[in-house]
Amino acid sequence: MEIADLPLPGQLAAIYIERGIRELYPPQAACVEAGLFSGKNLLIAIPTASGKTLVAEMAMHQQVAKGGKCLYIVPLRALASEKFEEFSGKGLRVSIATGDFDRRDEYLGRNDIIVATSEKVDSLLRNQTPWLSEISLLVLDEVHLIDDPSRGATLEMVITKLRHKNPGMQIIALSATIGNPEALAGWLDAELVESDWRPVDLREGVFFLDSIQFADNTIRQIERRSKYEDLDLVLDTVAEGGQCLVFVSSRKNAEAFAKRAASGLKLANPILAGYADRIRSNATTDMGRALAACVAAGAAFHHAGLAREERQSVEQGFREGHIKVIASTPTLAAGLNLPARRVIVRDYLRFNAGEGMVPIPVREYRQMAGRAGRPRLDPYGEAILIAKSEEMVDELFDCYIEAPPEDVRSRCADEAVLCTHILSLIATGFARERDEVKGFMDGTFYAHQGENPLALNRVIDRVLDFLLEVEMVTDVGGWLEATDYGSLVSRLYIDPRSAELIVTVMTGQKDYTDVGLLHLLCSTPDMPTLYVRRNDIHLLDRFLTEHLDELWLEIPWNAGEEFERSLKTALLLADWVNETGEDLICERYNVGPGDIHGMVESVTWLVHAARRLAGLFAPHLVRPIEEMELRVQHGVRRELLQLISLRGIGRVRARRLFNNGIDSIDVLRAAGPEKVGKILGMGIAARIFEQLEGGSEEIKEPAETQSTLSRFR
Repeated sequence: MEIADLPLPGQLAAIYIERGIRELYPPQAACVEAGLFSGKNLLIAIPTASGKTLVAEMAMHQQVAKGGKCLYIVPLRALASEKFEEFSGKGLRVSIATGDFDRRDEYLGRNDIIVATSEKVDSLLRNQTPWLSEISLLVLDEVHLIDDPSRGATLEMVITKLRHKNPGMQIIALSATIGNPEALAGWLDAELVESDWRPVDLREGVFFLDSIQFADNTIRQIERRSKYEDLDLVLDTVAEGGQCLVFVSSRKNAEAFAKRAASGLKLANPILAGYADRIRSNATTDMGRALAACVAAGAAFHHAGLAREERQSVEQGFREGHIKVIASTPTLAAGLNLPARRVIVRDYLRFNAGEGMVPIPVREYRQMAGRAGRPRLDPYGEAILIAKSEEMVDELFDCYIEAPPEDVRSRCADEAVLCTHILSLIATGFARERDEVKGFMDGTFYAHQGENPLALNRVIDRVLDFLLEVEMVTDVGGWLEATDYGSLVSRLYIDPRSAELIVTVMTGQKDYTDVGLLHLLCSTPDMPTLYVRRNDIHLLDRFLTEHLDELWLEIPWNAGEEFERSLKTALLLADWVNETGEDLICERYNVGPGDIHGMVESVTWLVHAARRLAGLFAPHLVRPIEEMELRVQHGVRRELLQLISLRGIGRVRARRLFNNGIDSIDVLRAAGPEKVGKILGMGIAARIFEQLEGGSEEIKEPAETQSTLSRFR
């Protein structure tokens, strides 16, 4: 099927042809034949790199040509940025939405394609953003994540709400790994397009001793160059001009393997040196410096503990073919487009709390294996598991290579998850009576699967009883309505249980303390918390001995790991707002820069929510919480708040000015450009005084594009 023969806008067809895309792959042609351009709903379950995104892009351009508007939902912010870049520059207005959760973002409606995370779309629905009713095509990327324990219910509810709001909307759902695609397609009223076709052949096999046994019973010998099987597989691939992804079970293992691979590869060239220098120049931790050393030799590690800028450098170096191997935790397989000739799934056991070491799901293995084979670069792709014994060879074939992926199941029956979604249904008018709430839930994937309806009804009743008890919802003659409290909680996009804990504690709190607020927020269901190691117990005990009276929450008599985790996280954040150095925080709490960034991002939103809730119930706390919102955002003590209100001044530059006697905007203005230039540099000083002359002294908005904590200058 030729591109030139498709009903595409001329500009898009010309761009494809210029890039060498002249005809469709077989699965793409099957999508066209199934009704892609005639408004049919499609569930496209085809392998990675088979062109799912191009199918969605063609449909979006055709919809816009007919006067429509498109929403492209992704599971990860990083993937949103990748798709935004991919869709831009092709004649349509494209925007990206991943930020604040209490904004209507009406300006987004001026665009043709909006790329957003499912959480952001959920918040836009809660804030009743008007342009959502104009969506004529909804694209669901990685739709199998409806099964994800932490965010699957949000995706399912977003789909259900949008279908309820826009019944004539076309849906295109994309996935590579679904065990029960017929069930999901049935729920979406979609034509199912399935295929095993790939642009690059995938060979799956198991390595044992000195050879790979493939699924087709062929054998490939691997020269043993070292004591390590995983390293020998990498060296074999690099020797023939390929690249490798090695998936391991933990950050520690990823870093250890990257160091071993760097030692084995010993590559050296100016391009790698340039990448290493870029990483090293911004590195403030031993982790960053270790990454730079690995990259200089052609290897890297990749996980959520790295600063965003470090991850981006690794990804770019790998895409350009200079970095030959990345050792990663499975997060890399979840969406980023980083194919390699050989994918090595070294660790297929993973630690789960309360269970010990358990096998990874087949679906996760398939996500990893799907990264094997770079289109137009590799003659084939290989996905290799490593057996520890001869008996395990057959076991790995049975459990992974020849096993079907698990079925996708709904996560909507979880009471803790449903609490926030039922409140939003009532607050936004999707449902006004108990029966309407239950009727709305009949449109979910959970109901379509025929799961236990009585169990779901009992959960709904318990949730509604809770919302009535805490006065987020009123029931007058069976008519449900959100109170001001409930409406605010829904718009703020926080768990009602979090809000109730925050409000209950704040209303009984007379004196403000930084750590009291931070620990309260870290004790809510919305806040991710740090694991506690044995070495951390001394730090926590010492804090409790010296500062117990600063906590707002009483220590429960049976305080266990949950309390310890919340306290450790609060202490990390307290160090951050007291300007403790990033390297010291990483060492003290055994985290990476990316972890600090994640904690700061999460708690910043909760501090903002606490300020809004204090406005309703604890006005005496509004001012100090408002200050904490800025302090957390910028990582500064209270005395720097005036200085960081100027653009171009972050925690590092503000502290430098303060230490040189410049402690306010008035003193800064009086000091003049020359003195400030000697402290910060003449270029920075010139930009600061341009702001002052223009009267721009407003507090800065949160920088959504902040790339790394080391950029808080």
